[in-house]
Amino acid sequence: MPLIQHPKREDSKRFFVSLAASLFDRICRPTSSPEIVMNYQCPLCHQPLELTAKTFKCENNHQFDLAKEGYVNLMPAHHKRSKDPGDNKEMMQARRRFLEGNHYDPMRQEVARLCAKYTEGTSHQLLDIGCGEGYYTDQVQQSLHAQNEAANVYGLDISKVAIRYASKRYPNCDFSVASSHRLPFAEQSLDAILRIYAPCKAEELQRVIKDSGVVITVTPAGRHLYQFRKRIYQEIRLHNEEPESIEGFELEHQQKLNYVMDLKDGVAFDLLQMTPFAWKASDELREELKSSTLFQCEADFMLRVYRKKSAQSENEE
Repeated sequence: MPLIQHPKREDSKRFFVSLAASLFDRICRPTSSPEIVMNYQCPLCHQPLELTAKTFKCENNHQFDLAKEGYVNLMPAHHKRSKDPGDNKEMMQARRRFLEGNHYDPMRQEVARLCAKYTEGTSHQLLDIGCGEGYYTDQVQQSLHAQNEAANVYGLDISKVAIRYASKRYPNCDFSVASSHRLPFAEQSLDAILRIYAPCKAEELQRVIKDSGVVITVTPAGRHLYQFRKRIYQEIRLHNEEPESIEGFELEHQQKLNYVMDLKDGVAFDLLQMTPFAWKASDELREELKSSTLFQCEADFMLRVYRKKSAQSENEE
């Protein structure tokens, strides 16, 4: 009698086989293909890191093990300001619930489109700074991979908990625990950097981005979360929409994205929890948002693309 397999069991089997294959490919590709080179550098001596037997090692024998989830911790203890830097557990859980509701999906899709457009014709080496749990990183990876199967999309965050989750959920991206102020990447190794609300020193951007590479930023536009602020502050000031000046880069493109979010069944409270407004919200407002069936709130973003100036143009200035 032929063996009859339960369809759900077959689906589960295929999922785990696919996941295992993806993890195997990510672990092995730095040494198995001469065309793909991992761009990590040692955070202690700044020499290139090579992956051998699940351990990143530099010529000075500094070693960083690849975690079972697939990420690497490149943040030495003396670079930390606290034992567990990054957002607390409650903020991360609130952010996860909110983002998984796809309330920021219009922005995510537009960011992925810009990343693909401005890396076209390059080797598609992109870093997402302050990537959190990888919500944007994964979408960007899909867009770049559609253009170039050899694309490498990296995600970096100081939160080990967030990176562990991102690495388990999105095995096709390369994640690391590291500081955005000390990027563990080789000079001139990246075609683009994505910064969504994330800080980074201009000199670090100049160091790791290739000539004519780009920085893509997302910042709040004037009316972002206006309805929240209206309930919290007596006097409301619109966010400043003046573009920031990044030394060594020039603004090439900017656009605004504005839409209204329908936040249902207490989702507005999750949004509050993942913003600085949470510290100033009254208990009354918190309870109202927890029990709200519908809270309408504006999302308002500025998306910008900065192009790295060539050495010649900088000298001319």
